[in-house]
Amino acid sequence: MNVPEPSDVDHLIDPQPLPTFTKIRHEPATQTISNPADAAQAELDSLKIDRLADGATVAIGVGSRGIHAINDIVSAVASSLITRGFNPVVVPAMGSHGGATPEGQREVLKSLDISEEQVGVPIDAQMDTKHLETVSVGDTEMPVYFSTVAMNTDAIIIINRIKPHTNFSGQIESGLSKMTVVGLGKQRGAKSFHSTAISEGYVETLQTALSVIKSNTSLLGGIALVENFRERIARVEGVPVGSFSDREPALLDLAYEEMPTLPVDDVDLLVVDELGKEISGAGMDTNVIGRYRVLNTTDPDEPVIKLIYARGLTKKTKGNANGIGLADITRKAALDQLDIQKTYANALTSGSLAKAKLPVVMPDDELALRTALTALGGYSPDTVRILWIQNTQDLAEMHVSQPVLPDLPDSATVLRETSLTFTDGTASFTDS
Repeated sequence: MNVPEPSDVDHLIDPQPLPTFTKIRHEPATQTISNPADAAQAELDSLKIDRLADGATVAIGVGSRGIHAINDIVSAVASSLITRGFNPVVVPAMGSHGGATPEGQREVLKSLDISEEQVGVPIDAQMDTKHLETVSVGDTEMPVYFSTVAMNTDAIIIINRIKPHTNFSGQIESGLSKMTVVGLGKQRGAKSFHSTAISEGYVETLQTALSVIKSNTSLLGGIALVENFRERIARVEGVPVGSFSDREPALLDLAYEEMPTLPVDDVDLLVVDELGKEISGAGMDTNVIGRYRVLNTTDPDEPVIKLIYARGLTKKTKGNANGIGLADITRKAALDQLDIQKTYANALTSGSLAKAKLPVVMPDDELALRTALTALGGYSPDTVRILWIQNTQDLAEMHVSQPVLPDLPDSATVLRETSLTFTDGTASFTDS
């Protein structure tokens, strides 16, 4: 793709005076577990694993999210299973992520510091699935698929974070049920689920598919994790499979209370330094930015953000730019990082095509910001409300334009005044 050179667009976008920025720290009160790995080991008892025969094989389902201490937690669970006389194996439970290939899914786990050497057990990333049943969800017939590797073990345990989902809201969202159905469904199961959920509703589709999996597999349950605002573990709970529908809603309520949010809900321009799959399934957490962009789903009421400028991708996302379509503007540097095969594998499986669309691509930061400020209409540096964040997960510190300051909550602290400058078109902040 040929991105315009600065000289091609410079004359089309008038220079705009920049507002003064302030760096702030936002620190709401939170809960924190001091040693989540030890807590996860202790919670294994609630899954009644000691009823398994000596030497039983246990699949540990692990996803693609950048959960705090996930490598330590997986290692601790694996170690505890070995100590109890079982043979654990890590099975990637991430649907189509990693380009829907065994190599790609191993690469995703490695980016999270989860490898055979680090966790001390094998990783079996085969993508083969077994067709369990075809069930009716509303007016749609949905085939339910499940990982063949996991099917061939004596027991299955899921480790996942409970959090608000990036495509929908309901009594269960992202967590143990979804990782079971979508993650261990591999690419075929994920695609079947998403195509049905878009037309028939996510919660009903999840519940129907989960019922089939419970009846046809050796799923014991899961270790549920809830993160706080600072992306540290706030709760660790072992949940038997029969209690998924009872415990996930309560844990989801806690996740909503603890989740990272922007300090204000009315924003003219949100600048995001990086997006990636380890940050959110949608690259940027849709609950933070107030945009789902999913058919038959209404966007959240808050926050209201007029424009989003996404500057680039994380290294750990390995080129998967799913979510860049949630932005209005990006720059050439982000396009250079993009792996279209991985991005499309994710988008075609989820059916959420809007997240893989390219926004307007500008040559550099300076022209991207000039474009955004002009597009706001009636722009004034004295009134414009800009938030500049690293990503939608790291929200403890950020830069805000001066007009935002009067509306900051008590949990926000002003650190120092800063100025935005450009070097060869690239933006940076300096102390004023």
